[in-house]
Amino acid sequence: METLKIIKVGGNIIDNEAALEKFLSQFSAVKGPKILVHGGGKLATKMAKDMDVPVNMVNGRRITDVDTLDIITMVYAGKINKNVVAKLQANNCNAIGFTGADGNTIVSIKRPVKKIDYGFVGDVEKVNIKVLDVLLQNNITPVFCAITHDKNGQLLNTNADTIASELAIALSKYYKTELIYCFEKNGVLLSVDDEDSVIDFMDTGTYETLKIRNTFADGMLPKLENCYYALEEGVSKVIIGNSTVISNQNQKFTTLFL
Repeated sequence: METLKIIKVGGNIIDNEAALEKFLSQFSAVKGPKILVHGGGKLATKMAKDMDVPVNMVNGRRITDVDTLDIITMVYAGKINKNVVAKLQANNCNAIGFTGADGNTIVSIKRPVKKIDYGFVGDVEKVNIKVLDVLLQNNITPVFCAITHDKNGQLLNTNADTIASELAIALSKYYKTELIYCFEKNGVLLSVDDEDSVIDFMDTGTYETLKIRNTFADGMLPKLENCYYALEEGVSKVIIGNSTVISNQNQKFTTLFL
């Protein structure tokens, strides 16, 4: 079974032109079939402020009203996605940009209102891989932004980490899938103030213990939840680290396992 790498890039890499250039050069050099998933929350927040659109966050999660969804669509599916695709082409990586609506690849449902109304936020319901498999078999790299759709004409803001894990799970039926989360840190840290406190290997028992101790930063918790869910659903390997992890240059990163 062929190995497929699903690589999610976010954090300060997307927002730093030099860091993004370096990452995309490294990504382009990765051999074999691959998919890139990107976020872009900081740029969306900046544009919202520039346009006097209120930015509402609850526990680190964005409330997506109509105006915010318009901005997210412009930033994620437009500016960032097409910029990334163009830079990949410059690195001789033939890429094509995607939202979940393109090719009907990722269908979501609008998150039900419980204690909080998150607005136009989607929870992934189904991943359709036929289009993706055709592209991958023809050496074309899909590049996903953090937008899905509900099959009824509505776009939905969707967590990029979740999109990456759901793609990896769906494609694990046809490929040996490896899920790699790249951001500005060297991996999962025991202390957010110590860049060298990387946890090299972490199983579910260690994860649960450290979670009880409130070891992880708020933003890391949903990422880890996606990671372990992916492993439970058939993904062969999950790694968290900085951008050099995809080129096997770095010494520190975190490997997760059950």
